[in-house]
Amino acid sequence: MNVSKPVTLTEEQISKKALAHVLPISVFMALLVVIPILEYFGFVVYNEDIYPWYRYAPEQWVYPLQVIVCLILIKRYWSKFEVGPIRGFKFSIIMGLIGISLWVLPGHLFETMEMDEGWWRYFGFTERKDGFNPSDFLGEDQSLYWLAVIIRFLRMVVVVSIIEEVFWRGFLMRYILDRDGNYWNQPFGKFSIRSYIIITSLFMFIHAPSDYVGAFVYGSITYYVAVRTKSLFACIIMHALANFLLGCYVLKTGNFGYW
Repeated sequence: MNVSKPVTLTEEQISKKALAHVLPISVFMALLVVIPILEYFGFVVYNEDIYPWYRYAPEQWVYPLQVIVCLILIKRYWSKFEVGPIRGFKFSIIMGLIGISLWVLPGHLFETMEMDEGWWRYFGFTERKDGFNPSDFLGEDQSLYWLAVIIRFLRMVVVVSIIEEVFWRGFLMRYILDRDGNYWNQPFGKFSIRSYIIITSLFMFIHAPSDYVGAFVYGSITYYVAVRTKSLFACIIMHALANFLLGCYVLKTGNFGYW
């Protein structure tokens, strides 16, 4: 059994390492609030006949900005993340496939079975057509369309998979185990029913209500991957594959609500 030796860190070193794990996702979430703020102050106006694209389609510049800033932060703090050991690749691939399949299955059944809206929407059985669609303002310009798609995949597959797993599993899973001490001495992937409930519930609540069940199931699977593999690398690979497959599904079906 591979057990890491305790490392003595000063309070300042503990805080700096925590900042490296928390700052990227904090900046990512803060940039998500930019659009509602711009809407509140009247900058965003959904009228493409009168206003320029950056005012009626702000997501087309906010998301690229989000990607650039977060990639800079990931590069800046990469050495702090302790991604290794590099193992569990095949297992994480299988779990990623299962996790994202269970997430989109209710919405897919809703569409193929032509179901009506009802209380079951809280279990994911609802329409997913409304969401980020690159063609909404890019029109027939294929070069710009694919540029937007590439940026979107970069955001989902690289940025989101790294910053979320670094925070949820790399930091918070340890922090909950020892909030008053050097939580970095807690081994990665150590199981605790308390950390499982807190982390999986928080992961669920940052998503839309129609995604609560899917997010809880997916979060549970990812927690299991962390516990079984003891590898942040495996969790990132699982998340990256799941988001890649989700993006492919969205492009094929037009269910942009998953984006």
